[in-house]
Amino acid sequence: MSDLFDKDLDSAASPAARRESGRSHDPYAALRHRDFRLFLANSVAATIGGEMQSVAVGWELYERTSSKLALAFVGLVQALPVLLLALPAGLVADRFSRKKVVLATAAAITCGSIGLAAVSWLHAPVAWFYVFLAIIGIAGAFSFPARWAFMPELVPGEDFHNAVTWRSSAWQVAAMVGPGLGGLGIALFKTATPVYLADAACGVVVCAMIASIRSRPAVNKKSDPMTWDTFAAGFRFVWSSPLVLAAITLDMFAVLLGGATALLPVFAKDILHIGPTGLGLLRAAPSLGALSTALYMAHRPPLQRAGRDLLLAVTGFGVATIVFGLSRDPILSFAMLVLTGVFDNISVVIRSTLIQLRTPDAMRGRVASVNSIFIGMSNEVGSFESGSAAWLIGTVPAVVLGGIGCIVVVILTAIKWPEIVRLGPLDKLGEETDRVVIPDIPCTPLEIEGHR
Repeated sequence: MSDLFDKDLDSAASPAARRESGRSHDPYAALRHRDFRLFLANSVAATIGGEMQSVAVGWELYERTSSKLALAFVGLVQALPVLLLALPAGLVADRFSRKKVVLATAAAITCGSIGLAAVSWLHAPVAWFYVFLAIIGIAGAFSFPARWAFMPELVPGEDFHNAVTWRSSAWQVAAMVGPGLGGLGIALFKTATPVYLADAACGVVVCAMIASIRSRPAVNKKSDPMTWDTFAAGFRFVWSSPLVLAAITLDMFAVLLGGATALLPVFAKDILHIGPTGLGLLRAAPSLGALSTALYMAHRPPLQRAGRDLLLAVTGFGVATIVFGLSRDPILSFAMLVLTGVFDNISVVIRSTLIQLRTPDAMRGRVASVNSIFIGMSNEVGSFESGSAAWLIGTVPAVVLGGIGCIVVVILTAIKWPEIVRLGPLDKLGEETDRVVIPDIPCTPLEIEGHR
């Protein structure tokens, strides 16, 4: 019965079936595929656990050290593995089963969460927090490109932008629920240990769901020679694709400068005076805004002026960050963080659809590894930058100047890559490729030029 149900869903999701039924837009197209639903569910579980753990780590470290630099090093210790291991991680995702890589890394992350629980329970030296965070960071460095490259295998190309939107929606639900549960757990138990254990339980669920995804034939898993060209193929592809390079660069510098997430424990305790429960609500606020936007986008036809909307969204992100930094009212601060989520989600959907649809399958892992470097620099290194800037010039000036820098990046991106402004409908991004042929990449010119 389950197989019959899945077949019916897949049939209903096909372009031919939609044309015959007269539907021009199916907001649930991606959800009609069983494997994608499993992928979505394990992503939700992983994100809820990870967000709970992030709140717990930030709160416990600041409680034990009262040091903003301690928060900065949380970002640094998770960013370094991404920066150092991105190239081999991308090649692993392209040479081996992406499902097995995702499963192995999920298991390693679960072990890291158990280690954090032990450190918290035993009140071990703070340095041990960074040891287990580094283990989680190493596993995450290999997980990201494998997950990124795995998702296009689960839905057909014509439904992919819908899959990205629902993936974003699910992530935002989890990112909204996770911090709230993390803050509530700390408040109820007066310790962060149960929160780390809850994250480990989520990890077990994640592993079970990944294992349930049906095995698929290997795609483009060639035994390419282990040369520098093989490792660097992702960089060379991105560098030769102006639109992809512009989108990744815009996101990296905008979040690097405009992100204030690492400083939320400081705002919650010293500026807004709202405690751990309030911290959980602040962490959840961006996800509330992003979820609302993602659901709206899923039920509406694809964006028709994706480039313009991308630039406006990042500009709005910077403005909301500035107002948040200046606010002393918890309600206004919460509202501004909601707006950052609204604008960030628009950017995520456009960027993710653009990059994945313009990348040939044989190179998705390596291009994803390049993207992971940019994301790692924008998120984890951004956390280090925010913490260091707050230590040097103060928390509020650091956030406000970061928001201003975000707006400056938008202007410079539009000047450097004017083609981003002219980027058209979101559902057509895979139809007009950059037509680049990159020599010495283990992927044929036909795969690069003709990819859909």
